[in-house]
Amino acid sequence: MEQIVIAFLCLAILLYFLLGGADFGAGIIELFTSTKNRSRTRQTMYHAIGPVWEANHMWLIIAIVILFVAFPVIYTTMSVHLHIPLAILLIGIIARGTAFVFRHYDAVKDEMQWLYNRIFRYSSFLAALFLGIIAGSVLSGKIDTNATSFADAYVYGWLNWFSISVGLFTTALCGFLAAVYLIGECKTAEDTKRFIKKAEYMNLAAVVFGAMVFVSAQLENVPLLSWVLYNKVGLIAVILASLSLVLLWYLLLKGSTKILRVLAGFQVTMILLAISYAHFPNFIRLKDGNAISLYNTIGPYKTVQSLGWALVLGSILILPFLGYLFYKFQQKEE
Repeated sequence: MEQIVIAFLCLAILLYFLLGGADFGAGIIELFTSTKNRSRTRQTMYHAIGPVWEANHMWLIIAIVILFVAFPVIYTTMSVHLHIPLAILLIGIIARGTAFVFRHYDAVKDEMQWLYNRIFRYSSFLAALFLGIIAGSVLSGKIDTNATSFADAYVYGWLNWFSISVGLFTTALCGFLAAVYLIGECKTAEDTKRFIKKAEYMNLAAVVFGAMVFVSAQLENVPLLSWVLYNKVGLIAVILASLSLVLLWYLLLKGSTKILRVLAGFQVTMILLAISYAHFPNFIRLKDGNAISLYNTIGPYKTVQSLGWALVLGSILILPFLGYLFYKFQQKEE
């Protein structure tokens, strides 16, 4: 049953990045859109994420619940030593969600719309940035569980070049996902061209920040290069991610948009696989050279068994209806 729980944890993290990350990316795209085009971008974005943006956060909730119930040591370590970036991430999620609701459903359209729009854009950027910073922190080997000072215990574990680089890379990937997803929602050729251009810019930013991740990893002794290139699965994942990117841009040049979302999601999945496979089942790398493993810190058998059955039965009940929600919404748009 522990394998099922770990599989659900990995799946929840992946789906939150692909779906919730794309929601963050929509705000990032709007942030980097010219003032004259923001209204049209906002309308396209609203039709794309309006009915499902709340549902996407279900995956984050599932991941947190799994860590809390089945992996209490990992949950405790992250919630203690990364409480600052976690708090900022949650503030960003709450702020963007609140602003999204008020700017679309406020009964009175007044000057407050100016504030709602800015809160949505900047909190989207902030949430994506700190989501990546947290991901980088658990891999950085900077978390010091034996620290004796506030800065060593609660700041330097996430405030380092590697974690910040991963945060910027994550932000660019979220923007890229959103731009590619939104291409299929465009109603005019002009809007399609604009989002293709946004995807190009975000793709370029991802390449630049990705290079920064590798440079900072070398400077801070994170064995990222060996995880990605000196491991068969990691190397194959990198090759597949590169091929999917080439195919994606080929289809865009041909004017085809049918499977762009699948290719973008596949590319990001391969990137995550390349980074995570080599050090699995280790979840958190510590400053003292040790690591917190999923297998070594798993909770009592009965607890894990109950959680596993709850996840299986819950997915049987919930996932078909979630898929139906996406399906009906796409039919409505067509």
